[in-house]
Amino acid sequence: MLAALLLSPIQQATAEGIVRLAATTPSPAAMAEYRRKLEEYTAARRKYEAEADAYWSSVAAKRRLRQAKRRNNQELVLADYVLTQPPIYSGPPQPIDPSAAIEEAPPRKYVPVVADFLRAAAKEFNFVPQHPRSELEYKRAYVKVASAAGLTKQQIVRIYAFESGGDGKYDVQAGLEQPKPGAQAVSTALGYNQLLATNSVELMAEKGDRFIKTLNAKAAGLPEDAKKALQRKIAVLKSMIGFCRSVPDTWSEHDRLANTSKGLAVHALNLDLDVGPLLQTQKLLDSVVFARAQGYGGELSAAELEMMNLTGDGNGLDIIRMLPAWRERVPTSNFFQPGGYERNPIAGRSGVVAKLIAATNAVMDQESKLQGAKDLAALFAN
Repeated sequence: MLAALLLSPIQQATAEGIVRLAATTPSPAAMAEYRRKLEEYTAARRKYEAEADAYWSSVAAKRRLRQAKRRNNQELVLADYVLTQPPIYSGPPQPIDPSAAIEEAPPRKYVPVVADFLRAAAKEFNFVPQHPRSELEYKRAYVKVASAAGLTKQQIVRIYAFESGGDGKYDVQAGLEQPKPGAQAVSTALGYNQLLATNSVELMAEKGDRFIKTLNAKAAGLPEDAKKALQRKIAVLKSMIGFCRSVPDTWSEHDRLANTSKGLAVHALNLDLDVGPLLQTQKLLDSVVFARAQGYGGELSAAELEMMNLTGDGNGLDIIRMLPAWRERVPTSNFFQPGGYERNPIAGRSGVVAKLIAATNAVMDQESKLQGAKDLAALFAN
């Protein structure tokens, strides 16, 4: 049976491991019908892409205009936003060439998981994170750090609920929130605030000295054995910081590092009882600090802080500063790149800013009822 399969003329294994099934010879009528459908599809697709390009170019241009106005302390008007929704392709589907070989889809790209982060940390830095003895121990450490940084109870609990599904553990990873058969990680997003490996590299590069100072202060008050253990951890952190600072301070360069074995090792710091809460907190704190630096003096609600997380600090603050009446008219597409908009189901379904914020609050309301969020909230009463 295996020999027959190997010798069969209808299958061929490529170097990439993709199996192609040789196509049968189609009739002239079938090919003529295919060419007719292809012309219709090509014309429709070309028209759509021209409309989409013009739309997203307008979104980008208006965004630059708003940024320039804010720099010059000029008042924004509603016309500074694109007020129509992105075009949607509604033409005929792309036809299948009856003469072409049939390809099996290539395997899905592997996304590293917690086991990979831990393996990389041990290999690259001889580092094993200090795991909490219980989930509550990590939560307690996180609340202590986040509260000391000035984050509020509602920010801490509701964003945890939104990001980790309401009951996520300290090592929860995107795509693996629930123990479902066949579940796969969809990204390296990890922990209570779902930091990407790139976030971890960037935070260590930019805030590493602050983390070292905090840990040194903690070490000073510990018994001798515990102090020595923490000092050894600090030495590892210094090596990781040096690695993270080996490239220019840009997202693209940090992303490149994050996809190396050493970058995955840095990401394992989120699993450490001492360092993880610092990283998870800093991601939110950076957004709060950005808003203050831009002159926003109010306290950010959890949903508003999440807007900065979803769309980036600049775009999120643009949303927050918007007049309530405008939120009912301005499409969410104003605050995304095309690819990010298409990949974000909440943004696409919401339509306008008011609905995006309402949908975010609704998720926070629902997920805050779960046990993990309740446990986190209870720590503020003690």
